[in-house]
Amino acid sequence: MAVNRRNFLLGTAAAAAQAGVAAALPTGTKSDAGAEGAARAGKRKPNIILYLSDQFRWDFVGANGLNSSTNTPNLDALAAHGKNFTHAVTNQPVCAPARSVLMTSRYATETGVWHNGPALSTELPTLAGELRKAGYTANLIGKWHLAPAKAADGGGPGYVKPEYRGGFLDLWEGANALEHTTHPFEGTIFDGDGKEITFKDQYRVDFITDRAERFLRQKQEKPFFLFVSQLEPHQQNDMKRMVGPKGSAERFINAAVPADLREQPGDWHQQLPDYYGACESIDASVGRLRKILEEENLADDTIFVFISDHGCHFMTRNEEYKRSTHNSSVRIPLIIQGPGFEGAQQIPELFGIINVAPTLLEAAGVKVPESMKGKSILPLLNDAKAREAWPNKELIQISESMTGRAIRTKDWTYCVADPTGVRAATSNNYHEYQMYDQRNDPHELVNLAGRKEYRAKAAELREELKELIVASGEPEPEITEAKLYP
Repeated sequence: MAVNRRNFLLGTAAAAAQAGVAAALPTGTKSDAGAEGAARAGKRKPNIILYLSDQFRWDFVGANGLNSSTNTPNLDALAAHGKNFTHAVTNQPVCAPARSVLMTSRYATETGVWHNGPALSTELPTLAGELRKAGYTANLIGKWHLAPAKAADGGGPGYVKPEYRGGFLDLWEGANALEHTTHPFEGTIFDGDGKEITFKDQYRVDFITDRAERFLRQKQEKPFFLFVSQLEPHQQNDMKRMVGPKGSAERFINAAVPADLREQPGDWHQQLPDYYGACESIDASVGRLRKILEEENLADDTIFVFISDHGCHFMTRNEEYKRSTHNSSVRIPLIIQGPGFEGAQQIPELFGIINVAPTLLEAAGVKVPESMKGKSILPLLNDAKAREAWPNKELIQISESMTGRAIRTKDWTYCVADPTGVRAATSNNYHEYQMYDQRNDPHELVNLAGRKEYRAKAAELREELKELIVASGEPEPEITEAKLYP
């Protein structure tokens, strides 16, 4: 069927209505446009835009149907015409480690970035590097967070030297730690030569979008890979709070409170209005870039990916906003539209962020390096047998808040932690810590670890977790059973 791309890009009522139709489609439904997109992808290398919004909860996308207060018409329209991965998860729920997994398709313990601070290994192939070898330009605008954090190690929060850019060697307009070189309405990023690019009296999301527009308006001689890496809705670190556009917090003062937060202590009472406003601004940015793609006749030849690195639990699960095994930390939005990904389809299979790079490389017709451990999800779009064979198991590594490991399946979360409280890359000894039934307790309000009636299931998940840990390159650990039901 023909795609009304104009309505889609402008986020009109027609596009919004189509979003509703997409939400109603049965699992696995795919329109004819998907086959047409795949055919086009085989004829030429598509452009790729990877749009990452830091700390954006998956249930704050309206198309996911769980939040009555979200205002995301452009993301909803993207989902209405593309592939909405409704059960995507991060394999490491903190900024830099998650980004290292995204770029290399290796676990954070293998990338050198098992916590915030270290630089990404220069030995591993990256998504940007592989695309560039295949004839793409590789371009970044916004936050990187994969260079050394300390100036003594050749890094710092601002300018990033070429050797630490992970293959983004064409346009570079960013900062290693955007939250340390900018504030919500002013700040500085750096070009590839270290020259400052400043903004003032403009919301940060809009400034980053301006720079992306500037790139997209230029004539592109080669297919391009553009990484647009926004900070919002992540908190501004030195202010210790989220900051939405001016006036947005007042508009969202009575917005819905997600069910996983309502029963928990935390700072969601204060932070949610600004968080809603920041998410709304991200949606407007996505809509604006999609409109520019149409105006520049790039839309039909561009894969557009919307993703986050992790979620946000508003200090309800530990002393900050992520670094836990809960859905509010690990479940992320992932929507892909463009050549090979056209036609409304909801993908319910569990999909880790480790699988993104192989998926995009295959969609671009680029060989996936053997070093990458993820799998392309393209077969799931058209092959029922591939969907049946998909493992639906993801390893989640947790650092900084604890040394922990978890297995996430469609039905269960099972988490273990080093009982000494040590915060290290790995551990040889874990204790059962958390266990949640995703079918009956999706908001994870009841921890089942230690319950006798779930002992058999816990033992099964324990062995599956050990297998995933070994496959990630770590030694098989000892896991001690929980003896008490908390």
